[in-house]
Amino acid sequence: MGKISLKNVTKAFGEAMVIPSLDLEIEDGEFVVFVGPSGCGKSTLLRLIAGLEDVTSGVIEIDGRDATEVPPARRGLAMVFQSYALYPHMSVRKNIAFPLKMAKMDAAEQERRVTSAAKILNLTDYLDRRPGQLSGGQRQRVAIGRAIVREPAAFLFDEPLSNLDAALRVNMRLEISELHQSLATTMIYVTHDQVEAMTMADKIVVLHAGRIEQVGSPLDLYRSPANRFVAGFIGSPKMNFISGAEAGKHGAHTIGIRPEHLALSTTEGAWQGKVAVAEHLGSDTFLYVNVNGMDPLTVRTQGEAGIHHGDTVYISPDAEHLHRFDASGKTI
Repeated sequence: MGKISLKNVTKAFGEAMVIPSLDLEIEDGEFVVFVGPSGCGKSTLLRLIAGLEDVTSGVIEIDGRDATEVPPARRGLAMVFQSYALYPHMSVRKNIAFPLKMAKMDAAEQERRVTSAAKILNLTDYLDRRPGQLSGGQRQRVAIGRAIVREPAAFLFDEPLSNLDAALRVNMRLEISELHQSLATTMIYVTHDQVEAMTMADKIVVLHAGRIEQVGSPLDLYRSPANRFVAGFIGSPKMNFISGAEAGKHGAHTIGIRPEHLALSTTEGAWQGKVAVAEHLGSDTFLYVNVNGMDPLTVRTQGEAGIHHGDTVYISPDAEHLHRFDASGKTI
């Protein structure tokens, strides 16, 4: 079991309140992603759950038991950090087994768990190597293996892929998602990368200045953002925002429209503009268009659009996909 509940949890460092009072329910077996910009409090919140930071007030429950004052080692959680923190002089086998050895577990049980974890993570052929003989992705899998052998109630990942190159990030993202499917264990994952959040999560928690802006499935947040902050953070490329008279026509302070919901024409449309930059990616073309009276608009078109820097284009928003926001940024 791995249900985690946060009730009126706050965290202050001296006079600075970094986590105002919040409530959050994480169900057993869920893959929950904490996402937000740097300094939003996502890693601090994870460390509060892990017990690596003390809460200033409030209660943290794990499987219905108050764990607020329980030491990290007794919470039944396993954390995978941004740094692999492997012992360079130990083999992969000994690195994975290390927490079990510290717990004075029977040698036969240690071997069973290490063998099982290595099989799950495709590390069987590397058990006798040392970390220096492994790739970055393999070292990250060793760090995950060290967490798996503890058979925790939940796994806590603190930006585990940030040290990897782009291709390895994609591969490890898939491997962690597959791991969640095979283990069916609660996972909490911290990232600033909204693409990771969208592709991995059952449930996303969007944080801003220590506050929870919205909780929901990736598509819920994409289709129905609660406010302008969530609308602008979730989605790549980012949503376009338009204020002023054009927004007033729709009874809003600001309207938002995603790049893929703008129709492009070279002959007619709602707004005329000039292409500043055209990014031709093969499967898609991204256009950055200057329109009088607006901030530059990002337009996404499928395939290889024959449009280039300096071309005049016409853009029309899909009315069914307009998002309206009031002066405070709340969705109308």
